[in-house]
Amino acid sequence: MSNSAKADSVLALHRFGMGPRPGSIAAVGTDPRGALIAELDRPLVLTAAAALPSSAKAYRTVADANARRTARAKQAQQQAKKQQMAAAPVMSEDQTQGQAQGQSADKDAAEMAAKQAAEAVPDPGRPIYLQEAKLRTEAALAADIGFAERLVWFWSNHFCVSANKIQSMSGAYEREAVRANTLGRFVDLLLAVEGHPAMLFYLDNLASMGANSTAGINRSRGLNENIAREIMELHTLGVRTGYTQDDVISFANVMTGWTLVPPGDNPEHGGAFTFNPRLHEPGAQTVLGKRYEQEDAEQGRAVLRDLAAHPATATHVATKLARHFVADEPPPALVAQMAKTFRDTEGDLKQVAIAMVSSDEAWRGPPLKLKRPGEWVVGMVRATGITSVDPVRYTGGQELLGEALWRPPAPKGYPDDEASWIDGVGRRLDVANYFAERITGMADPQVIIEDVFGSEIAPEVKQAVGRAESRQQALALLFMSADFQRR
Repeated sequence: MSNSAKADSVLALHRFGMGPRPGSIAAVGTDPRGALIAELDRPLVLTAAAALPSSAKAYRTVADANARRTARAKQAQQQAKKQQMAAAPVMSEDQTQGQAQGQSADKDAAEMAAKQAAEAVPDPGRPIYLQEAKLRTEAALAADIGFAERLVWFWSNHFCVSANKIQSMSGAYEREAVRANTLGRFVDLLLAVEGHPAMLFYLDNLASMGANSTAGINRSRGLNENIAREIMELHTLGVRTGYTQDDVISFANVMTGWTLVPPGDNPEHGGAFTFNPRLHEPGAQTVLGKRYEQEDAEQGRAVLRDLAAHPATATHVATKLARHFVADEPPPALVAQMAKTFRDTEGDLKQVAIAMVSSDEAWRGPPLKLKRPGEWVVGMVRATGITSVDPVRYTGGQELLGEALWRPPAPKGYPDDEASWIDGVGRRLDVANYFAERITGMADPQVIIEDVFGSEIAPEVKQAVGRAESRQQALALLFMSADFQRR
């Protein structure tokens, strides 16, 4: 393979994939664009995903554990009080001194017993989260190129939820709603994510009810606008695209009734999506000048379909995709071509991705875009040929670098610009040194340079690695180089 072909292959692996790994340059071959497109034809399935619980089952599992924890705590508290009453002496009037102190100590003892009893019931949410993280990470490590996996990561961040709020469902949400629709039509992806219980929980739609709904009247509670605002501002149209506060309120009314089955009410279907008409604001609603007459969940689906087809959505999606993969300030011509493809194909996301990698504009710029922490970490691990990870250590490293897995600080997800991440590069050195120390006996920096990267590494980096005082130092220098940090 010629040097120019190797350079194009390495660029494809960095800019659009998960980074070079042993054998990946050969997998790309002499036609990097064709190899990227070919990867989109493969099923986006996760090995061993069948062993993981569905989001609803995971939710029920955690809810059941919480219920047992509460019950155990109450039992322990009641038992402690019985024991204290049985042990209490019969006191005369002159023996009351110190009684208040004794009662306080008894109360503390009962509370401690309740706490210990509750903690004896393990929390299943954390193990479920770690199993999901392991499967997702190992899919990225095993991919020949990783373009399709990068698209999953992009859409998961675009339509983010937070494990800080809904840990049990965070991984299953990505599998069920995002991964299953990443290479399909945007409207199907939109319907899947907005109707998923994890999103409804995350954006507080479970507590939203129309003022004139049965529940709203009986409970004197009202509307929550979160989901309507985030769908318009972040998920579809983008900010400042013509919608008004009245549109947000009307759309929020449309989305009332979208909720999940309470696990205590239905042990078999708890945690699954349901439409509750008692929460739904009755009557027609007008959103973006169009009147929606439907009386059930179809009213919300109709609005979502129209938002998916809106021209502003095409531009918003194209801009975010190009910014993520190509440059903080993506070429306008590239964005325009991707938006046109989105409109022409009715939101076919696979065709939009193909339009991106087929455009010369996506390849012209030098590799200046700073990788997000998650991209850098998985690229570093891929270069060594490691395909299995300890999810505790891996997710801990992600958190240290400021991009905790499925835990974005806000509904807009993690940012995709250098300014947001450049101050954290110093922490990457700690991670690089720690990882280099762990793998010193199994990874050779010269092999990574020559075989994995096809020698497509800057001369000064090769020189620094060659002069390093130890293999650990050489590996850390390599991992911290611009060849690993940027794409």
